[in-house]
Amino acid sequence: MGTDRGQKVAVITGASQGIGAGLVDAFRKLGYGVVATSRSITPSADADVVTVQGDIAEAATAERVVAEALSRFGRIDTLVNNAGVFVAKPFTDYTDDDYATVVGVNLAGFFHLTQRALRPMLDQGSGHVVNITTSFVDHPNSNVPSVLASLTKGGLASATRSLAIEYATRGVRVNAVSPGVIKTPMHPVETHETLAGLHPVGRLGEIGDIVDGVIYLESAPFVTGEILHVDGGQSAGH
Repeated sequence: MGTDRGQKVAVITGASQGIGAGLVDAFRKLGYGVVATSRSITPSADADVVTVQGDIAEAATAERVVAEALSRFGRIDTLVNNAGVFVAKPFTDYTDDDYATVVGVNLAGFFHLTQRALRPMLDQGSGHVVNITTSFVDHPNSNVPSVLASLTKGGLASATRSLAIEYATRGVRVNAVSPGVIKTPMHPVETHETLAGLHPVGRLGEIGDIVDGVIYLESAPFVTGEILHVDGGQSAGH
């Protein structure tokens, strides 16, 4: 059990696989205690990784995550809002359930957890929030209709800048990483070739590319309000 109250602590959502699991490993390598949450996460053998199972769209999950962080480690230094849902459909094909799911995870999840994690950050006069968005927000593609991603992740990009300015004088930084399409369990192997073509560099991104972007922002005290595109040139053009 983590007993070093001086140890920095990161909270990571969507932490059971893909980018989230990569972030857990990266923050542990930096010596951070980690609170990892997702619907399907299982207990960790690492005493400095606390897992919280729950639906991030629900305020009660955010309450439990923050309570676990404070009871086990006594602080929260970094929050990575990595959990996300991406549903690519023609706009008129989206169902009410699609809308509720995407808004629930991408927006309500961000709202409930960030609000609760910010309070101890402000009390300690330091902290860092990183939101994971998508470059489809900046560079829509006619081959990938994704209005709900733009609606929700575009909101996150704007909220990143707004929060960064609101808290700039109070020791809390807020940034975002905007990925292209990353090779994760979300994308079946047979789609990889097509998806690679969405990036000017002609390949998919790797989980490590996004993790490295988050860790860069973590180590950059003069950077706040930044949307860091890690997308193989996707947001620049095609």
